[in-house]
Amino acid sequence: MKTNVGRVVGALVFVQLAGLIVPFVLLDPAVKTDYMGVDAAMAGTIKTAVFMLFANAVVTLGIAIAAFPELRRYSVRAALLLIVISTVWVVMQSVDNAHLLSMLSLSTRYSDAAGANADLYNVLGSQVRSTRIWVHYTELLVIDVWMAVFYSLCFVYRLVPRAIGAVGLVAVVVHLFAIPMAMFIGYPNGGFLGASLAVSHVLVGGWLIAKGLPAVEADTD
Repeated sequence: MKTNVGRVVGALVFVQLAGLIVPFVLLDPAVKTDYMGVDAAMAGTIKTAVFMLFANAVVTLGIAIAAFPELRRYSVRAALLLIVISTVWVVMQSVDNAHLLSMLSLSTRYSDAAGANADLYNVLGSQVRSTRIWVHYTELLVIDVWMAVFYSLCFVYRLVPRAIGAVGLVAVVVHLFAIPMAMFIGYPNGGFLGASLAVSHVLVGGWLIAKGLPAVEADTD
């Protein structure tokens, strides 16, 4: 049973990784400063990406639910904590999606207006994009918290070899300071360092698929 649960969690980790990469790649042209003249023409792509992001948040909650029966053998509080943070992820993704769709709606109205009231639309467009940016980086902070909890559980309870768990924790710290904290502090964004989480997720997901969860049970607190 543990092996099966571990493999399910490992498979979902790979799905989660894809769900963090593909939608953001699709959305890249739609969230830049010139989005007002771009988004209306790629409405289908934006809506698809938004759906994928929400589905990925649900997958994240699914990871916590699938792992709960085994994690509670180690710590009920830790198992519940993962579910709580997963739920926060779903909420934050829903808020971010609403702002993405608001940008699309504004772009569509701008396109329908054929350039009329351009100054007004530019002011509104800038404000809507700015709000979405702060929501997005807050969501990234929540994602880093989720990753930190997940990798900490993997490390502390030896769900994967501790070397792999340690790689995950280091990757979270790198991502945290390279992207969301850089935005909040006001330093240049080191987006390319975000790839560190991809490496750690492949390692953790691959191990769980291959080996499952460990057979040794621990006491429940």
